[in-house]
Amino acid sequence: MAVDITLLFKASVKTVKTRNKAIGLAFDSQKEELLKRSRPSNGFSFKAKEVISNITKLKDFLLQHRKDYVNLGSLVSSDVTRMTDTERDQIDQDAQIFMRTCSDAIKQLRIEGERQIVPLQIKEHHGAMLDLVEVYLKGVCKLYSEQRAIRVKRVVDKKRLSRLEPEQQSKVKATQEQMVHKGQKEDSREKTVSEVSGSSAHLWEDSRTEDELSPEEMQMFEQENQRLVSEMSSLVDEVRQIEGKVVEISRLQEIFSEKVLQQETEIDSIHQLVVGATEHVKEGNEDIREAIKNNAGFRVWILFFLVMCSFSLLFLDWYDS
Repeated sequence: MAVDITLLFKASVKTVKTRNKAIGLAFDSQKEELLKRSRPSNGFSFKAKEVISNITKLKDFLLQHRKDYVNLGSLVSSDVTRMTDTERDQIDQDAQIFMRTCSDAIKQLRIEGERQIVPLQIKEHHGAMLDLVEVYLKGVCKLYSEQRAIRVKRVVDKKRLSRLEPEQQSKVKATQEQMVHKGQKEDSREKTVSEVSGSSAHLWEDSRTEDELSPEEMQMFEQENQRLVSEMSSLVDEVRQIEGKVVEISRLQEIFSEKVLQQETEIDSIHQLVVGATEHVKEGNEDIREAIKNNAGFRVWILFFLVMCSFSLLFLDWYDS
């Protein structure tokens, strides 16, 4: 059974401290020196923090102007908002340039991290840091893509409805002209009948007032109303289809941006592998040259040994004779 000796340990540490203080052994100065030692400045961490600060500024800017950027006014009336289309296009351009710059900065930091001569643990720490920064940048890119998709959808809706308004106005105007022309015909008939007989004119006027909205006219208006309703329903369906397509385009754009960032990482790793392979090829060529030199030296020694053996045999033969 385990026994908790935490209190006993604390009491022992306190006793040792009291005894060392009474003896005169001071470890506080060494402790203060260790605490006062500042870690060496690291340019990599400073640059990474700067990139994170820039991404945060972009995110705050997008959230701050989100309402004015997305709000294009009423879809039917031309309400004027505080932000113009030129300013929105400028925001799109600046945001894209800013995100591309941050992506290039992350890529450059990865290259610098690979080139630094530091322990493996620090390299892994730098890699994890850059991965988190890249995820943060992807989140901001997703936020911008959603805002842009909403803006494009509303622009399309506004254009479709603005295109429908002149058609409706022209149809209403044609109907009114037709009614006026019909009224003029009836007035001319009324004048003709009034000239023939006053009583018959009175009867004609009563019949005209009674037949002012004939069943044919009511049927015509109903057909016109049904046609307008069907056109509006078809327009709503088309707007919904366009909305779905715009959302799908924004999703594909987000996937495309993620794939581009992944390809940048893969290209960096391939570059590092190519650089390592080039260094290995150089080392192999140097080893081959060294082996050729060693082989040539070995041949020289063998030739020297054979020559010395030949001279020795000749000397021995001369000495025996």
